Amino acid sequence: MNISEKNIVADILTRLQNIAGIEGIYRSGEPTRNREIDGEIDFLFRDSSFHVFVEIKKELKPYHLPKIQEYAKKYKPFMVVAEHIYPAQKKILKENGIGYLDGAGNIFLEQADGILWLEGNKPVKEHRPVTNRAFTKAGLTLVFHFLLYEETLNLPYRSLALAANVSLGNIKNIIEGLKEAGFILQVGKGKKVLQNKRALLHRWITAYQETLKPTLHLGNFNFWEQERSRHWESLIKESGLMVWGGEAAAKLLINHLEPEFLTLYIESDNRTPKGDWMLIPNKNGRLKLYKKFWTDTNWDFKKLTPPLLIYADLMITGDPRCIEAAMIIYDKFLKDEFDQR
Repeated sequence: MNISEKNIVADILTRLQNIAGIEGIYRSGEPTRNREIDGEIDFLFRDSSFHVFVEIKKELKPYHLPKIQEYAKKYKPFMVVAEHIYPAQKKILKENGIGYLDGAGNIFLEQADGILWLEGNKPVKEHRPVTNRAFTKAGLTLVFHFLLYEETLNLPYRSLALAANVSLGNIKNIIEGLKEAGFILQVGKGKKVLQNKRALLHRWITAYQETLKPTLHLGNFNFWEQERSRHWESLIKESGLMVWGGEAAAKLLINHLEPEFLTLYIESDNRTPKGDWMLIPNKNGRLKLYKKFWTDTNWDFKKLTPPLLIYADLMITGDPRCIEAAMIIYDKFLKDEFDQR
């Protein structure tokens, strides 16, 4: 653990004591015992004490979750301490029996003799720079286009706006945002390439989960006829208008898991198959509909989202079996592209 992470845990424990009167005593990992994790914390509250093994992060991101879950199986009880933990990630951690403590002093820790749970504290206000336009809704759409078609970085802005279906007025600011974040390299007169591509991919996934994907959601549904649910693979008759994503796409692409949920991206709101498929709205429904936000004729023809998006949708579930499938897809379809630079 570096000095920055030591400062993070010290500041958060001080904040927790000031807010809730819960004292935390931190010890870094002992070289001969648990060197692979950052350390341990003893929490003291009233007449109770709670001991946990911990991993420290500045910000918890989706790609951290597989390693966190691996640690949690070896070190019990286990907790993540991070300045920023998004609500969706807190939900995943709780569902997997993993504790958390964030920079606002919100804490969840479940042990055999009790639960320590405090929520609702607001983050400490920081002087933040203006949001990087590359990671706004429009920016994420264009960045996804670049991740699929890197060569389009060098198109004229008007052509790029048409290709990615992004407003012309946003293009320059989005590209400048990528440059400022260190994700674009100038390699000659008028020639740009992406750099730090794996970091860009995972930053995109984090922002996609929080900013873009919720705006694309068209609802969850169950099938009136269970036969359709059992034989979902044959539901899409035409290529391009609807494509499978997430677990369903992983099943069709690598035949690795049976999907619990079916994710379907559709071309536009008025092309939903609600009537034809006799769908019943249900917030916990098996079928999740999203609006399609890209064009990829090759994968459209296969009735699948591109592997990059399948990987992203699987990773953000936090489900170990989905993450396992995501890693297979990464190794098979993405590794050569995103590990090279």
